[in-house]
Amino acid sequence: MAAELTVPQLSAKHRPTLDQALSAIRSRAYWSPHPEHPKAYGETAPADGLAAFEALRGSRLDLGQPGTDGWTGAEVSPYGPELGVEYPHADPDVLLPAMKAGMAAWRDAGPEARALVCIEILARISARTHEFAHAVMHTSGQAFMMAFQAGGPHAQDRGLEAVAYAYEEQTRVPGQADWSKPQGKKDPLNLGKSFTAVPRGIALMIGCNTFPTWNGYPGLFASLATGNAVLVKPHPRAVLPLALTVQVAREVLTEAGFDPNLVALAVERPGEGIAKTLAVRPEIKLIDYTGSTEFGDWLETNARQAQVYTEKAGVNTVVLDSTDNYKGMLANLAFSLSLYSGQMCTTPQNLLIPRDGIATDAGHKTYDEVVADLAASVGGLLGDDARANALLGALVNPDVKARLEAAAALGEVALASREVVNPEFPDAVVRTPVLVKLDAAKPDPDAPYLSECFGPVSFAVAVDTTADALDLLRRTVREKGAMTVGAYTTSADTERAIEEVCLEESAQLSLNLTGGVYVNQTAAFSDFHGSGGNPAANAALCDGAFVANRFRVVEVRRQA
Repeated sequence: MAAELTVPQLSAKHRPTLDQALSAIRSRAYWSPHPEHPKAYGETAPADGLAAFEALRGSRLDLGQPGTDGWTGAEVSPYGPELGVEYPHADPDVLLPAMKAGMAAWRDAGPEARALVCIEILARISARTHEFAHAVMHTSGQAFMMAFQAGGPHAQDRGLEAVAYAYEEQTRVPGQADWSKPQGKKDPLNLGKSFTAVPRGIALMIGCNTFPTWNGYPGLFASLATGNAVLVKPHPRAVLPLALTVQVAREVLTEAGFDPNLVALAVERPGEGIAKTLAVRPEIKLIDYTGSTEFGDWLETNARQAQVYTEKAGVNTVVLDSTDNYKGMLANLAFSLSLYSGQMCTTPQNLLIPRDGIATDAGHKTYDEVVADLAASVGGLLGDDARANALLGALVNPDVKARLEAAAALGEVALASREVVNPEFPDAVVRTPVLVKLDAAKPDPDAPYLSECFGPVSFAVAVDTTADALDLLRRTVREKGAMTVGAYTTSADTERAIEEVCLEESAQLSLNLTGGVYVNQTAAFSDFHGSGGNPAANAALCDGAFVANRFRVVEVRRQA
């Protein structure tokens, strides 16, 4: 069957987008082709998206992929309702060979054709952003606007960013070259050489519960754009957004004349735990994973046949030394601690504050005053239940709730968590953050602030001096890792000292944020998410290293 989407058609439609993405990753300036505002998608888009999501509930999502040996699905929204969607359960002995069968044609299509097909997939997902937003909301517990933005345009941006990096890395080497070496009086040695970007094999993308699309799209599109087939294994509580993604990808691949089995879905039955089984199969050559340190370490240790990219856990820290905008600092930190109930890998956990206090534009503030003022700022931000629900979303699983409840026993509670009722979804578990006061004066290898406590839990840690704060910062980043570091200081010398720690320990640093940019948010095409240089993650989203080892260049030399 002839392709309905030809490369010239795709080029006319999407080459300008690819060129703009390439320009953006080089300049690091702000750019996005995906609108953040819900109204940008058309007057009927909100209602249409909700109707499309509701139509999915209680349905069977048949992707038409080979090796289906049954149906499974048990997702329950953190807001209460059962989704009731059934997905194909795959027999990997049938599915994996079928996925491999289409790779030669996909490889031969070349970097540009692959990039354009990937951009078409993203464009079709973008057109369904409202539908995807409800799917993300009801699997992750994000509030709707966050699910819309982070699960929609921001995730699509990260996918497109990976496509741009993949194209750039694959095209560094020319496809053809004529080689001639002079031999003095003899005839020169002449060869014709061809260079082909060759994929590694089948990639396994292991999705996470909290950000299924935002964390999933970089690996998915980096692998696909570099010629690999991609098997998507969603988190069992967050299948729907990635299943819809696979559905769109298979449709576009078919229309473009490629094997739809280049992208497939692997959903597990309850308690099956297929990620471990799939991860060590010889066909799997690439793995992308976001989640717990324990399983990330297991993958890095055991999936030896694959190139493994992990984003695990870290201890994110903010150093408070001094500020010339005390009110702005408190407001910024309060928002950072509250957004999505702290269920982000970038949310600050440890706030390191000198016990003698800090200098501010509002006068000297003691440690106790800073903590009390921050607690009041969080309380004020979340005092209105409607605003609290819009910021907090819902707790994604019972483990987060258990950690939140246990945190109150770890030290003096400066801000107690409270229950928030969501009138639209009364079964949702919504809690405000807890802020606990701790002291770093006594060395304790089991101190709570030395480990990640994922969720709406933060520690105000008293330290003797800012220098001690930097020592503790260095230790936690080196031993536990960090996705983000924040700092507030009016001292140029202290700023340089903090920057030096972060440069030496490979941690991404945000300084003196007091406005509408927050330490736990990053922008595609400009900000790097993680560094790959500390234990929190072995890769960054997104840089050349994230894509370059997903393919190898194979050379063929011919006698001219």
